[in-house]
Amino acid sequence: MKIKDLKTFIVGNPPPGFGGRYFIFVKLITDDGIEGIGEVYAATFGPKVVEAMIKDVFERHVLGREPFRIEAIWREVYSRGYSQRPDISLMGVLSAIEMALWDIIGKASDKPVHALMGGKVRERLRSYTYLYPDDKQAPADFYNNADASAQRAAEYVAMGFTGIKFDPAGPYTIYDPHQPSLYDLDQSELFCKRLREAVGNRADLLFGTHGQFTTSGAIRLGRRIEAYDPLWYEEPTPPEMPEEMAKVARACKVPIATGERLTTKYEFARVLELGAAAILQPALGRVGGIFEAKKIAAMAETHYAQVAPHLYAGPIEGAANIQLAATLPNFLILESIQTWGGFHAELLKKPIQWQDGYVIVPDAPGLGVELNEAVALAHPYTGDRLHLEVQTTPITYSAENKFGGGS
Repeated sequence: MKIKDLKTFIVGNPPPGFGGRYFIFVKLITDDGIEGIGEVYAATFGPKVVEAMIKDVFERHVLGREPFRIEAIWREVYSRGYSQRPDISLMGVLSAIEMALWDIIGKASDKPVHALMGGKVRERLRSYTYLYPDDKQAPADFYNNADASAQRAAEYVAMGFTGIKFDPAGPYTIYDPHQPSLYDLDQSELFCKRLREAVGNRADLLFGTHGQFTTSGAIRLGRRIEAYDPLWYEEPTPPEMPEEMAKVARACKVPIATGERLTTKYEFARVLELGAAAILQPALGRVGGIFEAKKIAAMAETHYAQVAPHLYAGPIEGAANIQLAATLPNFLILESIQTWGGFHAELLKKPIQWQDGYVIVPDAPGLGVELNEAVALAHPYTGDRLHLEVQTTPITYSAENKFGGGS
């Protein structure tokens, strides 16, 4: 069996757009007709550029190859151009291809991917959701309103969620890391207070930031929220210097989580060795794929660190997260985009199953999902913006800093 063809889908994510502006899916096809699907989580280039990257990697390293040669293909792509170091864009492309190869292997073996990676240790996976506005709420208002967020958190908990993520600490900018303003400190503490009052001990609070603070600023903020016992304090400093994040971890009582912007075992190894985080959040469409994330989880296990796969993308990355998480003894919690409904469900022939706060692990071959190509093709992305874009002006210290929920 050889890989003979490639198809790429750039899918616009219609309003409300939870999960990003668009999703990039990759389909590989074998000479005997087996198809595998993967997803790129790449934000550094526009989607047409990423599509060209996918084609280049495919033609140089995947076309005509046996799908079972994942380790060899991975090393070739990682080393191409005499790079052989973590490259966030290249690894996004490789992640999607690697996912699709595992999907093919599972279908060829008539086994789910989790059965080929040690077998599942859980039948269902605890999940959390970010706080998203309902269709009656303007995002810019909702994301900066502690009372509205507390009400929404209570609604999610009533649905069965036992983990709620929110990030009230202001926008992320091109000038990060910065010191939080007094307004941002007060707002962050108020959100924690209101949400804790709303959910009591029925749900963990997951305090998100986007790596926007200096070390000292992150410590100031961490100490303001300690009283509300969040499960984690996410990416308090930028990702390039885990040595600085380790200082925050030593100074704060709240566990540090990080990993959305990291790629490969090498970057995660530094985090673990420095004690910079107790919870790792690999994004499988960026980190290097399913097998690379399995290696990272194994390293984390030796440090008593846990894994909480990150998701701000489409349902194929979500499906890969599920396959990985099902096999991990040190799994903590899985990011869901609400209950996997809406456009995420429409993109799949059979939606991911969510019940009472848990994702049910599928036993279908491969990734356990099938892309609805008719829906994907009916929603092409025609813009040229990046998946996420960063505020280009500094924060203010004389007025409110409002976060719009990502842009």
